[in-house]
Amino acid sequence: MAEITGHPLYRIHTIDSAMNSLWEFYKKKFPVLFIISLIVSLITQYISTRINFAELQTITDPQEMLLRMKDYVVPMLLITALNLLFTTVLHYYVIYNPLSPENTPVRCSINSLRYLIPYLVIIILLAFFGSVLLVLGLAALIVGAFLAALYIITIYMFILPVMMVEGPNIGNTITRTIRLSHRNFWSNAGWTAVFLVIIIVISVIFSGLILLPFTGSFMKVFSSPEEVASIPELASNPAYIILTSVVNAFVFPLLPVFASILYFNSRAREDQAAGEEKYNGHDNKVRVEDLYAKPLPEEDPEKTNTGRRDQWE
Repeated sequence: MAEITGHPLYRIHTIDSAMNSLWEFYKKKFPVLFIISLIVSLITQYISTRINFAELQTITDPQEMLLRMKDYVVPMLLITALNLLFTTVLHYYVIYNPLSPENTPVRCSINSLRYLIPYLVIIILLAFFGSVLLVLGLAALIVGAFLAALYIITIYMFILPVMMVEGPNIGNTITRTIRLSHRNFWSNAGWTAVFLVIIIVISVIFSGLILLPFTGSFMKVFSSPEEVASIPELASNPAYIILTSVVNAFVFPLLPVFASILYFNSRAREDQAAGEEKYNGHDNKVRVEDLYAKPLPEEDPEKTNTGRRDQWE
C-alpha cells in the first residue's frame, strides 16, 4: 500500500474545500493533464468519424440497427479501449506525480498499464450490476433511475484510486471500493451530483460555442438539436474535430482529480477514525496486573524493631 498521507489532496474535505482543491490541483497540473487529454480526444474523435451517427439516428427497426452496429464494432471497441487506457493513465498521474517528481508522465503511463486488465474486469462487473440496478430503478419511475445512476457513478469514482493506492487485487478493490464509497455515502453522492451538474453545464455551454460557427446561432443548438445533428459532414469536419477535442481536453481531466478527492477524503476519515480507536483502546485497555491489589511496600525489620523499642522507652 502506497504512503499517500503526503498527497496534497489527502485530507478531510468539506464540499467547499473539495471544490477548491479540485480547482487548485487542476490549475497546477493543467499543462500535462490537458496535453494527455487532447491526444486521446483527437484520436477518439478521428476514429468516431468512421461511425455514421446520423444514419443510426434515422433507423427505427431494432434488427436493422443491430446489423448496422456490427459494421461499427471495431471503431467502437477502439474508442472504448483508448478511453479506458487514458483514464487509467490520468488517474495514476494525478495520484503519484505529486508524491515524487520521478513520476513523470511517461513513467506514469508505463506503470499504469498493470492496472488496465483488473480495471476492465471490474468495469464489466459494474456494468452488469449497474444494468440490473437501472432496470430496478426504472420500476420506480424516473427518480429511481436517477438515484440508481447516481449510486453507480459514485461507486465508480472510487475504483481506480482504490486500485492504484491499495493494489490491483480485484477482490480487495471491490471490497474497499464498496466500503469507502459507503463511508459518508450521502456526502459522497451529493458531491458527485454537484460535480456532474458542473460538468454537464460546462459541456453544454462549450458544445454550443463549438457549433456556433456551423449553425450561425447559439440558441439554434438548443432549440433544434436534430437539425444541427443533420448538418452534412459536420462530424468529419477537421475544424469541428479539433474544437471538440480541445473542449474534451479541458473537461476530461476533472474526472480523475475529483475521483482522487473522494478517495482521499474517505481515506483520511477512515485513518482518523482508526487512530482515535487505537488511542482510546490503548488508554482503556485492562491489564492483568490491574485485576489484583498492589502489594504493600515491605518494611525493614530492623527499623521496625527500633521504632517499637523507642515507643516503649
